[in-house]
Amino acid sequence: MRGLRARNDVAQGLGEELGRREILLGALPGQQISCVEREEIGMSTCRHLVVVLGDQLNHDSAAFDDFDATLDVVVMVEAREESTHVWSHKARTALFLSAMRHFAAELQDKKIRVDYRKLDVHRDESLQAGWLAAIEQHRPESIVCVEPGDMRVWQALNVTAAKVRLPLDIRADRHFMCSRDAFAKWAGTSKSLRMEFFYRNMRREHGVLMEGTKNDEPLGGQWNFDSENRKSFGKSGPGFVPQPPQFAHDEITRDVLALVAREFAAHPGSLENFNWPVTRGEALIALKSFIDDRLDAFGPHQDAMWVGMAFGWHSLLSTSLNLKLLDPREVIAAAETALQKRKLDLAGVEGFIRQILGWREFMRGVYFLDMPAMKTDNHFGHKNALPTWYWTGDTGMNCLKQTVTQTLDYGYAHHIQRLMITGMFGITAEIEPQQLCDWYLAVYVDAVEWVELPNTAGMALFANGGRFTSKPYVASGAYVKRMSNYCNGCRYKPEIKSGPGACPVTTLYWNFLDGHEKTFAANPRTSLMIKNLTRMADDERAAIRADARQMLGNLDAL
Repeated sequence: MRGLRARNDVAQGLGEELGRREILLGALPGQQISCVEREEIGMSTCRHLVVVLGDQLNHDSAAFDDFDATLDVVVMVEAREESTHVWSHKARTALFLSAMRHFAAELQDKKIRVDYRKLDVHRDESLQAGWLAAIEQHRPESIVCVEPGDMRVWQALNVTAAKVRLPLDIRADRHFMCSRDAFAKWAGTSKSLRMEFFYRNMRREHGVLMEGTKNDEPLGGQWNFDSENRKSFGKSGPGFVPQPPQFAHDEITRDVLALVAREFAAHPGSLENFNWPVTRGEALIALKSFIDDRLDAFGPHQDAMWVGMAFGWHSLLSTSLNLKLLDPREVIAAAETALQKRKLDLAGVEGFIRQILGWREFMRGVYFLDMPAMKTDNHFGHKNALPTWYWTGDTGMNCLKQTVTQTLDYGYAHHIQRLMITGMFGITAEIEPQQLCDWYLAVYVDAVEWVELPNTAGMALFANGGRFTSKPYVASGAYVKRMSNYCNGCRYKPEIKSGPGACPVTTLYWNFLDGHEKTFAANPRTSLMIKNLTRMADDERAAIRADARQMLGNLDAL
């Protein structure tokens, strides 16, 4: 490295070198000189340095618009800090690194020049340091990148470009079906946003699940079939559940797994069950498997949980979508086609499409609309530390034990396990939102901040005071018992509110309502909860408060 001064002089030196090239090569004014020709005369310059981030692995990315393999260079950086700024699950790190290395190899097969900076070669290099090293080596005229999904990375890009005085071309991410500008226009100046209305607009705009003479009516006569998709398994359990496809580890993935096991040995989670798509080809296999084998049964029991059932009928496509190995349009089209050709249950297909076209797009929109305040929102002023068993699963609450253990084993839990188990406990246990948000970003393989933060801070923890949710997502242990078999054999009893054997989920739920009684009584979505609370005798409520104080004072012991 030639130091900060050398990096800051890169742009200034370009003009002199570009003038010299015409003399050496006899080029006409304005004629483009290829990267190879520049290297031959010792210029080491290129036109665009195209920054490809670890979750931008789509060949049709806007970053490659007007790309010229003879003039431009791609840089990809494996940075240790991306696994350490939150204490990342080993499988999350392995997924990103393996997918990145496969994508780089695909680019190289297309004769694209890739400056790929491996973590085990450039051991402690940050993203910014990697970009600066690439700029120093290739001396580009500009930097090109698609919008990052993490404002921290966006800021690092801006700082890097300013440091070397190069123009930075950040292009819109057309992977998404609603641009940031379009979402901001839809949201306007509203203080309260609701996904349902956004989703309906998206259905109309893209003609998804629509009918009528003008194709302007929702298929089946209603927009939302969510009430039909909340069934439990009952005592008999889930029965036979088709398993997702297994992906053999090639040399790239084997090398990455070994690297992660060596370099991140102290990090949480296991690599033994690593089975996530790391190429577009594998992602397409995963999509076909879900559409063919699990979509038809996905809807009714999508909220249900069962000991030993890690995946159920869930799609497991979020990693492929968030890495951009799959396009949301093709996923939605595949589900619509299956609905039409196989006469599948509309409620289940609509529920799945709503997650892609509604929830996913909405989360991205509110992330960019509400940052950076969202990062520090703490509506209830909660201050408790995250219990240590969130990293180990070593708790007597079987619902939390099962969910956290599954998360550590696979880097995965489905939306109800996240929202109504780990998330719900977080809000009633008064855990500081930022600590739990960092945990979610660390432990789930599909976590990118644009989707993780609003889902956790906004939905699970109500940290923004209901900006886009009408009520906190809280329930007693009775909900967990109804939707799972987690309560079987647990040392706590979900029906007991206080005293010996009282379920912390139940005790903390009633204590949470008690502490916010006036506010929740005025909300139509929570007023019934408060009516049930007011039916309790004063001494029962006092006992709940006393037990809750003891629990909140020693969450690690639960």
